[in-house]
Amino acid sequence: MPRPRRHRQIWSSFDYDYWRPCATCLEDRGEVVLKMEEMESIRLKDHLGMDQREAAELMNISQPTFHRILAEARKKIGCALVCGKAIRIHGGTYEMAVPPGRKFRCYDCQHVWEVAHGTGRPLNCPNCGSVKIRRAEDDRGYDRSGSGAHGRQGMHGMQ
Repeated sequence: MPRPRRHRQIWSSFDYDYWRPCATCLEDRGEVVLKMEEMESIRLKDHLGMDQREAAELMNISQPTFHRILAEARKKIGCALVCGKAIRIHGGTYEMAVPPGRKFRCYDCQHVWEVAHGTGRPLNCPNCGSVKIRRAEDDRGYDRSGSGAHGRQGMHGMQ
């Protein structure tokens, strides 16, 4: 019995899930199904130009597995382009990667706590109730690091 597949980490949700040639005079030539992890491998390697080892770590898989996923994705995309087929992005063995929460520190009691993304800025410290709070130094975000284009560094394009 083969061992179960590990879920691949996907860091980007895509704005579309279907692509097809624009030629309206062509009859329906079928479609190719590109799995989410295959689309993510194309994004990381071909679009962002990441090293395969770095991209594999980001997806939580081995480098040889990343290479196999990437090769299969390129094969499917090549078939779609050459044969005029549509591409459907669907399915696969994956989970959406959730970035860690934001850390805040209280000026008064020095308490540090974490708040989930999308919940807004806290109004006061949960420990002492003070309104004198700030983002923790080790969690300033990409836009405040002051390095590179718009402050981004580290994992390319993860915003």
